[in-house]
Amino acid sequence: MNPETSRNKRAWESASEKHVREYDDLLAQARNRSSLVPLELDLLGPVLASSPAVVHLQSGHGLDDVALVGAGARSVVGVDFSEVAAAAARRRARELGVDCRYVVAELPGAPLRDGCADLVYTGKGALIWLPDLTAWAGDVARLLRPSGHLFVYEAHPMVPLWTWDEDEPRVRPDRGYFDRDHVNDTFPANGAVERQATLAEVVTAVLSAGLEILHLSEHPEPFWRPDGVDAAAWRGRLPNSFALLARLETRA
Repeated sequence: MNPETSRNKRAWESASEKHVREYDDLLAQARNRSSLVPLELDLLGPVLASSPAVVHLQSGHGLDDVALVGAGARSVVGVDFSEVAAAAARRRARELGVDCRYVVAELPGAPLRDGCADLVYTGKGALIWLPDLTAWAGDVARLLRPSGHLFVYEAHPMVPLWTWDEDEPRVRPDRGYFDRDHVNDTFPANGAVERQATLAEVVTAVLSAGLEILHLSEHPEPFWRPDGVDAAAWRGRLPNSFALLARLETRA
């Protein structure tokens, strides 16, 4: 693990203590199985109807895993490099009696067998921690069975540029869309370095791994709003999230 990844891991381990402090609240949320937004449920409905085996890369607190099982997934294996987050998610899954298991590992390079997933799910603050999207997409393709799906619901690559001013949207003067990274100053902070990639680079990485894009859309709603903040950038004029559904192409 390189020094930057080690620093990010320490920051995420510290931030994941939140999942332990708020364990009961998160357990209640998981029990409601409501963490998937309507957009996700609409796009994933036909995939989940087939009772897929799911791999969730960068699974975090694991609430989406419980929700995926509730929406039809046969099982979920979550992979995250935070031992704290994985342990809390494992405990919640056990208490709720759902088939969700967790592996602690650095990504890309998930320590799972080839072709083990019908659906790879990721997003909500995941891609920003990946230094090599081409390697990540290759890992996704390796994990998928023929005709398996990848689903991403993620912050739009423009999001690092928006300020949180409440009067009107503004662009941060210290960041650019084509920058390669920036130091996180929100959550989890603590000197963590977020990677940046354009939407075109995300799409190109997915296509280069042999996946066919079935759906790509941009949305004004952010997937995360910190408590007490009502930024003008979130009021419908700017892109704050995107959704991507792709399928592994099968070759004769």
